[in-house]
Amino acid sequence: MPFQPIKFYQTGTFTVGNRLLNPEDRSVQSHGNRSNSITSGHRACQGCGEALGARYALDAAMEATGSQLIAANATGCLEVFTTPYPETSWQLPWMHSLFGNVAAVATGMAAALKAKGRSEVRVVAQGGDGGTTDIGFGCLSGMFERNDDVLYICYDNEAYMNTGVQRSSATPPGARTATTLPVGPHPGNVFGQGKFVPAIAMAHEIPYVATATVADLHDLEAKVKRAMEFRGARYIHILVPCPLGWGTASQDTIRIARLAHETGLFPVFEAEHGIQVSALPIRKQLPVEKYLKPQKRFAHLFGAQPNQDIIAQIQALAERNIHRYGQISPEKS
Repeated sequence: MPFQPIKFYQTGTFTVGNRLLNPEDRSVQSHGNRSNSITSGHRACQGCGEALGARYALDAAMEATGSQLIAANATGCLEVFTTPYPETSWQLPWMHSLFGNVAAVATGMAAALKAKGRSEVRVVAQGGDGGTTDIGFGCLSGMFERNDDVLYICYDNEAYMNTGVQRSSATPPGARTATTLPVGPHPGNVFGQGKFVPAIAMAHEIPYVATATVADLHDLEAKVKRAMEFRGARYIHILVPCPLGWGTASQDTIRIARLAHETGLFPVFEAEHGIQVSALPIRKQLPVEKYLKPQKRFAHLFGAQPNQDIIAQIQALAERNIHRYGQISPEKS
């Protein structure tokens, strides 16, 4: 684990005031001099996990690089709600790319900086799961293959939210989207399709790969800072719940992200050069129903006759993740 975990002595709470922590242990977001890479006035939905994830990640990257940072951004929700022409919420050099080529654009930016001898300026590429796991997957793999000096951050809200909540290859099985309707003998998204890009990034054996959620700010910030200690291709995959597409209350974004980890459905870990080096342990494993029930995209699984077969299959996926990525501490197993 890349940071000293905070110990919570109050049973049943996840909160702790930053005033109780030493200054060096406080989050970047707790400081008044944070960069506010995404400033106020953007047009994200209430409770948007992507807006939170991007702010947390880029503010941490700005601190790690002494504000020597340039961002490339794929088309998608993040680009649309932050840059309605002629306005922008970005307070750092920022470039908009096409939907599927942000990894290639960021590669060109890194190459130009290298040619100019500007090694102190770092490059971050950003995209949603559609622009990362689907449309931009070839460019991303090429970036990994060449080991270009770019940190790629995927903000995963598990569907094409900006265009009407269509399925992506990051959409979980059983979920309702506009293109995976809850009808027929196998309602919602099918099992056995899609891809988990962090594992694919690990297969490329790039210097650094990590996953995170917006529910654990210290973990997310520590991983961004760790990524900036490496040169070469790096990849961070952040789970960012979408209240609109997931059918959750806007105030529940952090709770839902935490449940994704605590049920085992979203493994949180980091790897270096293709080898997993740490995992964020689950404090108390919860059944997947705790995560699924608050989301309307899974409402068809919990009608008058709950679909126990699909729920059991989703539970099996969670157990596999926990085993594969070591999400339970040995002393708790």
